[in-house]
Amino acid sequence: MITVITPAFNEAMNLDAVYARLCETMDRLGESWEWLIVDDHSRDDTFAVVERLIEIDARIRGVRFARNCGSHIAIACGLERARGDAAVLLVADLQDPPETFGEMIRAWRGGARVVWAVRRRHPGQRSAAGFSAIYYWIMRSVVGLTELPAGTDFFLIDRAAIDACRRFPERHVSIFALIASLGFTQAQVEYDKQPRAAGRSGWTLQRKIKLVVDSVTAFSDLPIRVCTYTGLALVAIGAVAAVPGAFVALNQGRGLWLLLAAMAGLTGLQLTALGIVGEYVWRALDEARRRPRYLIERLAGEYAPADVSQ
Repeated sequence: MITVITPAFNEAMNLDAVYARLCETMDRLGESWEWLIVDDHSRDDTFAVVERLIEIDARIRGVRFARNCGSHIAIACGLERARGDAAVLLVADLQDPPETFGEMIRAWRGGARVVWAVRRRHPGQRSAAGFSAIYYWIMRSVVGLTELPAGTDFFLIDRAAIDACRRFPERHVSIFALIASLGFTQAQVEYDKQPRAAGRSGWTLQRKIKLVVDSVTAFSDLPIRVCTYTGLALVAIGAVAAVPGAFVALNQGRGLWLLLAAMAGLTGLQLTALGIVGEYVWRALDEARRRPRYLIERLAGEYAPADVSQ
């Protein structure tokens, strides 16, 4: 059985269209399937639509968070509650067409534990495409996570990889980077990303920046090492240039301005380094408190007693 996981935030206008396309695709493929929709505390009627669809089709289940937690936590929740032999991520805006499932399932049956759908083109704004390119360059070239394909947020994951992923209950992490880092056999298929069907994306600039920070701090200590190397370099430069630089500046009557500029620059550098270290410390504290990543407000559909009690 295939579990289709859909994180949804204010997607009431899109779910009916997603259901129709999903039924058509899975019926054509002849696969047994279920659809798990995780409502990330939407402000519209998203969960009411989910409940209405459940009355039509018992293969659908719904989870509603008590507060907004972000799409990556919603995906993690879906993986924890998936009952299929494999799970496929399907966003609710239909930018990732369900018709790609056939090729992904064939690659999975061919032995791949994780199948990435890599987009050939990005129909969104240039800023979105530019951010995506920068993010994947950072993850692959700076962090060193070369297993993560560039230009993907659409995947199929095997039950063995799902069970492994569930052993990493981290709060501040990119679920895509985490899956790529697991080390299972991976494959790629290509597809054309489509324009958003309806509504507005909740993927704000603030969320994008947080994703970059979470992704880097979760998999690399490079920012802290850069702070260390920069500090050592500045100490060396200061020791070499202190005496002749001060002599020249004082003779030309510019000593005060030079001193102020140096103080401002070094203070800014220190605060930046302190902020980078603080990002790591905050995440360590947040993980150590072991607070739940999400709280469930409502469930809909067929659930086992263990699911309902959580």
